[in-house]
Amino acid sequence: MLVTGGGGQLASDLEEQLRERCTVSAPPRAELDITDDAAVAAEFELLRPDLVFNCAAFHNVEVCEREEDRSFEVNARAVKRLAERCAATGATLVHVSTNYVFAGDRELPYTEDEAPSPRSIYALSKLAGEYAALAYCEDALVVRSGGLYGRHGSASKGGNFVQRMLGRAVEQGELKMVADQRLSPTYTADLAESLTQAVELGARGLLHVTNSGDCSWHEFTLRIMSIAGLEVPVEPVRTVRPPGGADRPLNGVLDGQRARRAGLSALRSWQDALEDYMVSAGLAAAPVTR
Repeated sequence: MLVTGGGGQLASDLEEQLRERCTVSAPPRAELDITDDAAVAAEFELLRPDLVFNCAAFHNVEVCEREEDRSFEVNARAVKRLAERCAATGATLVHVSTNYVFAGDRELPYTEDEAPSPRSIYALSKLAGEYAALAYCEDALVVRSGGLYGRHGSASKGGNFVQRMLGRAVEQGELKMVADQRLSPTYTADLAESLTQAVELGARGLLHVTNSGDCSWHEFTLRIMSIAGLEVPVEPVRTVRPPGGADRPLNGVLDGQRARRAGLSALRSWQDALEDYMVSAGLAAAPVTR
């Protein structure tokens, strides 16, 4: 199996879960840039993968607004070439996408059957990548998720959301967090297990997979502080889009109707997943009483 984006949050969890069951190659970007078609060809020739998990992405949403060409190069064109190579070699492609492909301007969660309406360069490029994966590889699975955090952090963002909020809380003694953006925060270890299950079930096409339940970023932050035992005021604020900034969906909650029909197990609640992550990462003050 080939896992692109090695060293990242999701890729690292996939590698850990799969390496005892099969041969896994999960090179970091420094060793395999998916926009380098010659390097990708060499990796396919060396590994001859049966299964490819594409976890590589250009996902700094604000930077994507300024670097449109790079966004589409990584999130769309490189995916098209991966899909073509998987199709030519008979490999299954699992491509990870995002809840940002929806406008997020309504209250109900979004199902897999609803038409996307991207409002940012990041979202546009990721949607183009979805189409490329499905159009150029018949044996492809696209999984949308959102609000990802994991034990391996996010290097491009200075750590995952949990780590960043804890760092700011200690440094500043107070926080402000948007209360009008809703999502289902998702632990990458849980998502990795679900991706593996989807492959074992032979799922193809488009699925939505997140931890169960939803909350605002403000509620998520309050829960993080509670588990960490930090008494830090967190002021709820409204989303303000700066000039030239990315348009972020106010409702990023996904409904995985197709995933349930495909037989995937529902992921545990975001609260249970968050506590598990923080305990395992040494970030929890003590077990939380619910």
